[in-house]
Order: sequence, then structure tokens, then C-alpha cells
Amino acid sequence: MKIVIADDHKMFRQGLRNLLERQPGIRVVGEAEGGQEAVRMAKRYAPELVIMDISMPGLNGIEATRLIRTALPGTRVLALSMHADRRFVVEILKQGAMGYVLKDAAFEELSQAIRQVMKGQLYLSPGIASLVVKDYIESIRGRGPTAFAVLSPREREVLQLLSEGKSTKQAAARLSVSVKTVESHRKQIMDKLDIHSLAELTKYAVREGITTLEIG
Repeated sequence: MKIVIADDHKMFRQGLRNLLERQPGIRVVGEAEGGQEAVRMAKRYAPELVIMDISMPGLNGIEATRLIRTALPGTRVLALSMHADRRFVVEILKQGAMGYVLKDAAFEELSQAIRQVMKGQLYLSPGIASLVVKDYIESIRGRGPTAFAVLSPREREVLQLLSEGKSTKQAAARLSVSVKTVESHRKQIMDKLDIHSLAELTKYAVREGITTLEIG
């Protein structure tokens, strides 16, 4: 089984790789330090599984999961994150992830999650399932729409880059679009959210799980 590991901490990636490659039948074909690199590696190697961190600079794991699942429906994604937060759990599952494991879990639990996900079954770390149920209940009660419902995928990508301190020019270069296009997206984002400053946009991005100021 070919696996790609996506996490912005090099030591964590290397440690996880060492543990995984001791397991029979597993080969780690790539390590990505960000979401965009994870997407490129997935398209290059067509792995059976991508182990995906949530909070990564440039493109978060939620958006990377969406892009990978769109391009490679046969590739499964297992989230591995330090965040036991409803927003992260629910949104990455909506984008096609088959499991969610917390980073403080024992390796035996991760191994169990991999086996379950590769069988086509959902795996959630103990305690995570309750967050999913809570989100479902709140949605029934009419909780307001999240950024993932209000903003388009491209708008969310622009929002993440701007909230992480990238200039309009830098964001345009990262997304391979014109500065004018990024400015247009920024205006649309602000209009949709009724937000009128970059500081407020950044707070919104953090609150909605688009990015974290502490990447990890």
C-alpha cells in the first residue's frame, strides 16, 4: 500500500514514516509539508492513502482533501491532527476524508484507523464522534452556515493566504492568477461576509477553521 504523509512538521513526518514502514505491505512514497504539495504528490504517485494534517500553511488539509478526492476518487484520506475541534472534524469529513485520528493517539490506534479506512469504513478517534453528532444537531436547529458553505473553494484559498499574511501579489503568484483576480475575490469575500478589514477577515478565518495562526 502506497501512502503519502502531509504534515508541516518535518520531525513528525519522519517519525511517522519510520513507524509506518515497519509495517508489512506499507510503503511511504512521499512526504508533503503543505496542502499544495500533498495534492501534487497524490496526483504524481496515486497512493492508496494520504495521511493528512489539518492546519498547514498555504493550503489547509481540508481544501487539500477536497482537491485530492476530486482528482483521485480511489485515494482515501485519513486526517491526523492535534485539533479536537468540531469545525475541523466535520469539514474534512464533508470533503471526503474517511477518518480522523488525534495526534496524541497511540500508533496502534492509527494502525487500526488505517485498516478500517482501507476497508471503506469510517474511523473516528474516541470522543470525536460526539463532535460530529453535535454538529448534526446544531445544523438541525438552524446554526448559521460555515465559511465552507458561504465561500467558494477559490475564495477560501484566497482567504487563507491573505489571513496568513500573504500580499495580494504573493497570493496571486501562489494561485497562478492575476493580482486583479485576487483583488476581485477579496472584495467578493468581504461583501459576502460583511467584513471590511483584513484583521476581521483573519479572525473569521481562524474561527471557521480556514487557517490557524499557530500552524501545526
